Amino acid sequence: MTPVVLLTTCPVSDRHVATIREIAPALDIRVFKSIDDAKQDLADAQIMITYGEDLTPELVAACPNLKWIQVISAGLELMPFPALDARDILVTNARGIHKVPMAEYTIGLILMFSRRFVELYRNQQKRLWDRTIRIDELSGQTLGIIGAGAIGSEIAKRAQAFGMHTLGVAATQREVAGIDEMFDSSGLDHVLQRSDYIVVIVPLTDQTRGLIGAREIGLMKESAVLINIARGLVVDEHALLTALQAQKIRGAGLDVFVEEPLPEDHPFWSLENVVLTPHLSSRSPKYMERAQEIFRHNLRVYTSGVGEMINVIDTKKGY
Repeated sequence: MTPVVLLTTCPVSDRHVATIREIAPALDIRVFKSIDDAKQDLADAQIMITYGEDLTPELVAACPNLKWIQVISAGLELMPFPALDARDILVTNARGIHKVPMAEYTIGLILMFSRRFVELYRNQQKRLWDRTIRIDELSGQTLGIIGAGAIGSEIAKRAQAFGMHTLGVAATQREVAGIDEMFDSSGLDHVLQRSDYIVVIVPLTDQTRGLIGAREIGLMKESAVLINIARGLVVDEHALLTALQAQKIRGAGLDVFVEEPLPEDHPFWSLENVVLTPHLSSRSPKYMERAQEIFRHNLRVYTSGVGEMINVIDTKKGY
């Protein structure tokens, strides 16, 4: 019997390969640094591990035996879903592995604005002792979470620890841990109007592209801060820039942009009411460990036929 071939198009350590072999000793595991390096083996692959940014319809066609793709990231916007759906190829991802680092990142940004750490650091650089800076408290303020899934829930639980009131928006209204009040997508305007801080953490789909535009930003309080840790295309950058320059909202914390790296001449760099970071809110030394835990769970189900896979993606919807 020909062994099942697992092809990984991203680096996987020998330690993780060994733990995979414990589950499926007969698996033919082939590790490559990139899909370009793996091209000669694509025709053999039944299982593939990828970051989800390297597949094209042409490459899918070059994998006639492919049955299952494990994406070891949460983002799926570059996956060729029509080609995968036509072949009924199973797709799972690593949704949920980012929730701890992204929640910590978000709370850190909120504290930067609340406690005025940016202004205070600038004063430090100028050796300026100024105790007139107005400091806020998070207790009693409202955090709106647009995209209240696993990451949103983790953010909300930490916000509640600071005494914040949490509002959540999801495609459908449901109970989410850490969220005081949940709304479906029709409640977006209501949440924008009430929130002191708004964090956007939705996947990029046809429905969420440009979700936060000039109209939505116009609903926000002038004292509100917008934090985008989703994707750059979810927020209308021109509308946001205009609002920030005119101080229609207090500020923004941005980790994602339409163009990355952010061009050196982009106005965001010079705005004093913006804190920006180079798309690293999900970074963690535990990233691969958590991703491999999900893959090993799914591999046990795949090879044994017992149990249910986690993070199964609807290839028609793309999430």
